[in-house]
Amino acid sequence: MRIVAGRHRGRKLVAPEGATTRPTGERMRQALFDMLWHAPWAGRAAIEGHAVLDAFAGTGALGLEALSRGAATACFIEQDRAALAALRANIAACREDAASQVLPVDATRPPRAKAPCSLVFLDPPYAKDLVPRALAALGAAGWIAPSALICAETGRDEDPALPDFTLLAERTHGAARILVLRAPG
Repeated sequence: MRIVAGRHRGRKLVAPEGATTRPTGERMRQALFDMLWHAPWAGRAAIEGHAVLDAFAGTGALGLEALSRGAATACFIEQDRAALAALRANIAACREDAASQVLPVDATRPPRAKAPCSLVFLDPPYAKDLVPRALAALGAAGWIAPSALICAETGRDEDPALPDFTLLAERTHGAARILVLRAPG
């Protein structure tokens, strides 16, 4: 697994052994960032210079891809020990320690944010209805800026109830489904 584009293009990322962590693959990340980069409701300005949150971060592939493409900072929320070790190794390999913050907590029970993020990635385990719970908790804790873009990966057949968010785009890739949403604001 590698960073797809930007200043870290081609940088290898490590992932923990086993099936506990399911990293977002290169093709899925490429499709997601192409969609963001070229969409009339997003564009380069939605990434470059912005604060990014990567919740259920796993290897950190989504947040690191955003940093590679010009995001100013990334906060990674992950609670699994093996995933945290891989995440920290990947941040160090990309030399993004100064722009990164790692919080070893549950994304459905986050601490209070110091500042909201305008781009949020959620890639929780499938079939556990974690996207609505995480969005509610992250919003209540101040992590989600008004009108932020939310990119949530779910299982292909999952349909999370998100009445307060505007669906901007939806794509399926194999067993995964990506939802791009606009937060209220």
